[in-house]
Amino acid sequence: MKILVTGGAGFIGSAVVRHIIDNTQDAVVNVDKLTYAGNLESLESVAGSPRYAFVQADITDAAAMRAVFRDHQPDAVMHLAAESHVDRSITGPAAFVETNVQGTYTLLEAARAYWQSLEPARQAAFRFHHISTDEVYGDLPHPDEWQSAAPLPLFTEQTPYAPSSPYSASKAASDHLVRAWRRTYGLPTLITNCSNNYGPYHFPEKLIPLVILNALEGKALPVYGKGDQIRDWLYVDDHARALYRVLTAGEVGETYNIGGHNEKQNIEVVETICALLDELVPRATPYREQIAWVADRPGHDRRYAIDAGKIARELGWQPQESFDSGIRKTVQWYLDNTRWVENVKSGQYQSWIEQQYQDRQS
Repeated sequence: MKILVTGGAGFIGSAVVRHIIDNTQDAVVNVDKLTYAGNLESLESVAGSPRYAFVQADITDAAAMRAVFRDHQPDAVMHLAAESHVDRSITGPAAFVETNVQGTYTLLEAARAYWQSLEPARQAAFRFHHISTDEVYGDLPHPDEWQSAAPLPLFTEQTPYAPSSPYSASKAASDHLVRAWRRTYGLPTLITNCSNNYGPYHFPEKLIPLVILNALEGKALPVYGKGDQIRDWLYVDDHARALYRVLTAGEVGETYNIGGHNEKQNIEVVETICALLDELVPRATPYREQIAWVADRPGHDRRYAIDAGKIARELGWQPQESFDSGIRKTVQWYLDNTRWVENVKSGQYQSWIEQQYQDRQS
């Protein structure tokens, strides 16, 4: 099978590409615009494979997307390309609407035209897998405010959409487009909604890599509000396995939630990282002394938690990493890969970040 992966140079996308090349006989066509968060160094281990190809292109470019389908003739699409940072969506929502909504529409139309041109056997086997987030569901009751004797609720595949941020609203819109293309045109689609990912190759603007790197550099470790916001943490390689499983065994038209069974408050995550660094890179003073409390994010969701029972029952997937094992691997990876970190934080990536923040603050 030849799989077209959009956003394959990003954090989750590169994990998917590495998983496919390292663990299957399938081929990958990686389409990525290479914005600030796309980094081909994350794919060095597989870039030399004859089953891997890279195309630098923007998913909002209709002509480029038609050309990708025409030239590479994929058997399936795994659509991961997206703007994904909530803070950036608050200061600059337009980019999120353009990429996540317009880009998904453009890709769906290119995929539909290509799919309709296929011979019946290939048409029946074709899949369009859209990768989304649990943030489309809004937030869940927090333990501090839960008055019932019943267990705290979890996000299921039937949870109504109630996005809180421009980012999650743009992802909710893209989910709706995918479902509409399935119902209206018959495009064979699948959707997955995942919890917060973490692991190697994560861009340093996100919580876990930011805390690791700021701690090592002696900088403040910013924690929003009280730090009591709860997230369900999913190790990125577990997510990559789940995504491939859904693509190859999932039922067309279905949605599957993917979670790590690891609900943690943000402050717990930060303190766990500090404790690991105290052990692995000890200093005279504990790293937790660098924690700095900052004003909470506007519209900040208090709790996310995934019920991943459906994918376990129907497709046999379970996460392999606990949070303790995964976070230790993650911290150690950043300690062992300083070249990757420095390259990401310098040059075009750092310049792009600085320019974007300047543009969005002006």
